[in-house]
Amino acid sequence: MIALHPGLLVRLLPALLLISTPMARAGEELILCGWDEVFALKVGESDRISTNKVWSWRARDCPNLPEQLRDKFGSTDECKPVEGGRKILITSSGGGVALVERASGKALFATFVGNAHSAEMLPRDRVVVAASTHAEGNRLVVFDLNQPEQAIFTTELQAAHGVVWDEKRQVLWALGFEELNGYRLANWAGAQPKLHMASSYPLPDSSGHDLQAAPDSDLLVLTTGSHVYVFDRERRAFFPHLTWGGKAGVKCVSIHPKTRQTAIIQASDRHWWSDTVQWLTFETALRLPGARLYKARWCVAE
Repeated sequence: MIALHPGLLVRLLPALLLISTPMARAGEELILCGWDEVFALKVGESDRISTNKVWSWRARDCPNLPEQLRDKFGSTDECKPVEGGRKILITSSGGGVALVERASGKALFATFVGNAHSAEMLPRDRVVVAASTHAEGNRLVVFDLNQPEQAIFTTELQAAHGVVWDEKRQVLWALGFEELNGYRLANWAGAQPKLHMASSYPLPDSSGHDLQAAPDSDLLVLTTGSHVYVFDRERRAFFPHLTWGGKAGVKCVSIHPKTRQTAIIQASDRHWWSDTVQWLTFETALRLPGARLYKARWCVAE
């Protein structure tokens, strides 16, 4: 077990523990995925999340998705809100990747990447996809949004699972099976851009899974097969999460950027999914019987 220095403990508390505020704010949403559907649940006036879906997307219903991609979204594993929730970046372990416009449900960008597990928007209308274990995976793949048929750069990363663009540091953080890497953008204004690996940090244990930035802090929150950690981007060090550090099978951690409420999905003992969203500091969980949930992402309008 990694020891926490008392001074660092104080520093981490504001970022990782909910302050005494409502769960979320009326009108905001929680985006969920895990099977063939990506959907949104709205926060009501009582500051509690309704189980009534206010938006839903399935590949089979997408009006302009290429036919060869319609069966590639059967197990969605990422649903990142983009541009204040006006667009959703979706990936699936079946190989589907799409940037979907909320209002129309149309795919503004769609492509195939073997065992896609997450994606992130990059400068100059580019997107990077984390491809996990697969004959065409174990890598990071970069596309131009206007050229979905052809990757413009790839680099190896074993069991790539998570990607986060760090605007402040101009670094792409990428989580693999047993490492967290930092990449600089190289030749980014040209037609042959590259990701240059500038740093690499061995994980405290293996099977890197989810990677998210803690709002307004220097911290990244990441999960492995058996723990939840934070990574201090200034100190370049890993520390166990203050509350969930010893939890195994955590598929996602999403921290609300304003209230700091944290949504967590932890796989059941028998399956890779769950039908329940847990909260960091509330005992009452959000259960959706029959659902196969994998990721939850807060959606806060800009």
